[in-house]
Amino acid sequence: MKNNEEGIVNRVATSNLVTFNLEDYAPQGKRVLFDIKDQLFQGLILKEKDFRSFLREHNWEEYQDQYVALTCTADAIIPTWAYMLLGVKLKPFAKKVIFGDLHTLEEVIVNEALEQIDFSEFNDKKVVVKGCSDLSIPQQAYLKVSESLFPYASSIMFGEPCSTVPIYKKAKQ
Repeated sequence: MKNNEEGIVNRVATSNLVTFNLEDYAPQGKRVLFDIKDQLFQGLILKEKDFRSFLREHNWEEYQDQYVALTCTADAIIPTWAYMLLGVKLKPFAKKVIFGDLHTLEEVIVNEALEQIDFSEFNDKKVVVKGCSDLSIPQQAYLKVSESLFPYASSIMFGEPCSTVPIYKKAKQ
């Protein structure tokens, strides 16, 4: 066995791979589900007078700097104007208000964050889209990233730099 005087070389650390970590782009802030079912009369209908009274009396400041998803989990028909009124009340406080569940909210806010990135900085780079995450990153975000990197990156991989799955490699010209 030959003695290696240089020691062990970390080839991953010395490679020209660029890691794209979606966690770095996920907006910070509390995500909240506002369920209108709590405002239904007998769990069935929305009474406009009672709803408007709730809107006047509710402390909307509790949603300061939060991301809010509006929904109704009860089997009831909610008029569109109810969500519009909620949106107007939340607008001065919440960072973002959408109609849908928390998963939809996460997709929307991560997508908006990704749209702010100038992907041309990855021109002719070998990019690894980091696979492991401490945050819950929607699958749609990974699709958006690969779509956005495609025109620029020389190759796109998924996983960790030490163990990647090839996604795309630009043809040599």
